[in-house]
Amino acid sequence: MNLGCLLASLLFLGVSFYAVAGEVHSNFDSVNPDPSKTYVFYSHGFIVEGDNTNPVHPRWGEYNFPEVVKALADAGFEVIAFHRPKGSDFKVYSLELASQVRQLLHKGVPATQINLLGFSRGGRITAHASHALAKTPVNTIILAGCGAWVMKSEPWVKVNGDFLSVVEASDNVGTCQLLKNRSTAVQSYDEININTGKEHGAFYQPLAAWLNPVVDWIAAKASGSVQ
Repeated sequence: MNLGCLLASLLFLGVSFYAVAGEVHSNFDSVNPDPSKTYVFYSHGFIVEGDNTNPVHPRWGEYNFPEVVKALADAGFEVIAFHRPKGSDFKVYSLELASQVRQLLHKGVPATQINLLGFSRGGRITAHASHALAKTPVNTIILAGCGAWVMKSEPWVKVNGDFLSVVEASDNVGTCQLLKNRSTAVQSYDEININTGKEHGAFYQPLAAWLNPVVDWIAAKASGSVQ
């Protein structure tokens, strides 16, 4: 397929096309911090914890973890995405993410080019990592992750930096407005509502409905075109 056909195919599929594809890093040791690049720490949902990268939910179908992170890398980002083992302590994991973010900052990567992105349980992890980065805030993105924990079990958690929430209309996990309201250090807040009819499974695949606006938001923050 020539370049023209490839671009036409991407546009037809609704896929954002920004730059040369980045890489997917399953191990932080493989990351070579570069201040010219944009980094995304992607944390998957609970169902992926274990040995299977493509588990199937009886209602929502296959969660294609490899394709989700590949789509983010194809948009031009360096994607750091670990396949968590079964029984992972999400609080410990979130502190490891925060430590890795600080290493990128220490190597000169601007905060506007570092993004914590998580779906469902991964969104909870993302919130905890963002909380731990109060003194060095980076971008925080939560996909259908503001469940009951926000109000009931962990009302003390606050996120920092620029904050994006994506909510699916047919899902029972709703807005992150409460988390935003108590996170007084948040620099900006956007919430995108999508309506695929796929409930929580809307985020199991790299659907353009959520992927494109997330990619646009990350790219805008990295370029400084969004305040």
